[in-house]
Amino acid sequence: MQYNFFKRLLDFFGAIVGILIFSPFIIILYILSKIFLKGSFIFWSQRVGKNGKIFLMPKIRTMHPDTPQVATHLLINPRIYINSFGSFLRKSSLDELPQLWSILIGRMSFVGPRPALFNEDYLIKLRKIKSIDKLVPGLTGWAQINGRDDLDVKEKVSLDLVYLKNCSLFFDLKILFLTFILIFRKKNILH
Repeated sequence: MQYNFFKRLLDFFGAIVGILIFSPFIIILYILSKIFLKGSFIFWSQRVGKNGKIFLMPKIRTMHPDTPQVATHLLINPRIYINSFGSFLRKSSLDELPQLWSILIGRMSFVGPRPALFNEDYLIKLRKIKSIDKLVPGLTGWAQINGRDDLDVKEKVSLDLVYLKNCSLFFDLKILFLTFILIFRKKNILH
């Protein structure tokens, strides 16, 4: 109980600080997208949240508006769908910045299992069997820093289960620290 309280407190204030710090970058990216790209700046992705509840997760659009709504690795040739800024935004993880809003309002946390797409049925099913669906999804997580795009569904769920069994503020801080290192190395990002 104490862990959840402090985790939510850190998420709330961390999201406020993150929004204040990154607002100038978001505004610049917004202006550039309006000049050079078609479609909306923010893409609202249907994701599975705590207890299997569907929510809309915002991301900066990195793909063309007509891209099928499936996990990127399931597209036959993902590169043809990525817009002119998309590759840079994905590799730098700047496309994830709008998720600070989801963290602020409590639909997400900084750390937790990455929210599955609404149509990733196998991942959703395995997470429910292992009770991982009881966790608030995260901007980053144990599976993210141990493979990200390189993991298959069973590996992802196995790592999510490690997180479920070892939840603590110390573990969350470790995951955040390792996430920053991976972002700067641009490791395990396929598209």
